[in-house]
Amino acid sequence: VAMDAPALGRAITSSNATVLQATPTTWRMLLDAGWEGGAHLKLVSGGEALPRDLANRLLQRCGCLWNCYGPTETTVYSTLAKVEPGNAPIVIGRPVANTRVYILDRRLAPVPVGVVGEIFIGGDGLARGYRKRPELTAERFIADPFLADADSRLYRTGDLARYLPDGRIQCLGRTDHQVKIRGFRIEPGEIEAVLDEHPVVEKSLVVAREHSDGDH
Repeated sequence: VAMDAPALGRAITSSNATVLQATPTTWRMLLDAGWEGGAHLKLVSGGEALPRDLANRLLQRCGCLWNCYGPTETTVYSTLAKVEPGNAPIVIGRPVANTRVYILDRRLAPVPVGVVGEIFIGGDGLARGYRKRPELTAERFIADPFLADADSRLYRTGDLARYLPDGRIQCLGRTDHQVKIRGFRIEPGEIEAVLDEHPVVEKSLVVAREHSDGDH
């Protein structure tokens, strides 16, 4: 029932669930279908950027709301932040236990507070690499320059972020053209490469466009 908002809402109620995790796309689908939530619910949002307008709607229908961040390669959430009502930008918070998060520049040096860099993640949740893809593994999983352990690794996320003065992290987009739609990573360049193979296509351009709130 994951794609059927009324049925999903009924399943949530009948199961007596108290903790719910979903992507912003699913949360918006539920709200647009009239889901009322409940003060006993703890909501967790992840997989996509959480828009402020959606967060404020959810906060009216739950006991608390958490925004979580982390790629699959770090299995899965690496940071979290409790979301408060208001107009402040949504942040991804601070690292969870046994997780190291760095914001680094192109020379792999830590950036000062407020300066944009790329997120690198290490710790117990880090995957070993990509199965049967040694070149990609070597590119994305690098030696941790901050630990003496030669086997320690960091995952290069491709996500841009900055530290706020209070130490929380604000995610600011991508270093490449990758987008996320309904929690799935989409590489427009890969789609373009396939389209360009068609004999009547000279050159293609793929763009992710939001047709309505949360619907790409």
